Amino acid sequence: MTISITKCTLADVHTLQALSYETFGETFREQNSPENMAAYLERAFNLQQLEKELSDSSSQFFLAYVDGEAAGYLKVNIGDAQSEKMGEESLEVERIYVKRSFQKHGLGKELLHQALEVARACGKTKIWLGVWEKNENAIAFYKRMGFVQTGAHSFYMGDEEQTDYIMVKDL
Repeated sequence: MTISITKCTLADVHTLQALSYETFGETFREQNSPENMAAYLERAFNLQQLEKELSDSSSQFFLAYVDGEAAGYLKVNIGDAQSEKMGEESLEVERIYVKRSFQKHGLGKELLHQALEVARACGKTKIWLGVWEKNENAIAFYKRMGFVQTGAHSFYMGDEEQTDYIMVKDL
């Protein structure tokens, strides 16, 4: 199994969109109504929105490939692109998703290492993320990777307010 991680560009927007729909659906479809899933997917992953995010110099996307197949992706934010005011010393991991068929093979760890490299290259001393309180597998993974829960914030899935734990790791 050969893993490669490449920086995502506007030319990759269709691959990014397909990965976003598939991985978000695999992760959250069972726990949310079809209406809320559809509303969120359309708002967060339409081509115009993804192109806008890809064009933001304070955000970076990375695509993960396994043996040439798109298997997951990462989105990180600094400065004003962060979804919470966590300070200039922080980098946010806004999205880290891996196709279900590629989970438990170290791909999430590779993507998180990419985020850590970006944080260090940007001179950041903290990395943080929000993870849904019901996503027990992800919470356990982040704890193994050295993240600690420091708070919580609201996340809206369609019209439903949900709680994300804020987890932080000092670099």
